[in-house]
Amino acid sequence: MITVTIHRDSEGYKGFQVVGHAGYAEEGYDIICSAVSALVVNAVNSIEAFTGDRFAAREDDGVVELILEGTVSDRTTLLLDSMILGLRDIQTQYGNEFIRLKIEEV
Repeated sequence: MITVTIHRDSEGYKGFQVVGHAGYAEEGYDIICSAVSALVVNAVNSIEAFTGDRFAAREDDGVVELILEGTVSDRTTLLLDSMILGLRDIQTQYGNEFIRLKIEEV
């Protein structure tokens, strides 16, 4: 299962962590893993390309993490809202057994 944890506080997003593999199909053929990866990596790349926001990101086998630093712009907020919308759609379409989305207050 893929677990996506979004970190936020009263001021907005602070980052996210994505852990695991969906287990929907064989490695290389898992459309859920592919879709989640595309949304998550695109969000990180878009924040880097289209905003001046500072962040730290890391990607290891089965883990992607983004930690936002300082004030978060409206553009980053919109990009993360869009990522979350796509992830929720995947969760709705394929079910909680493959992807779990959590919002945590920090």
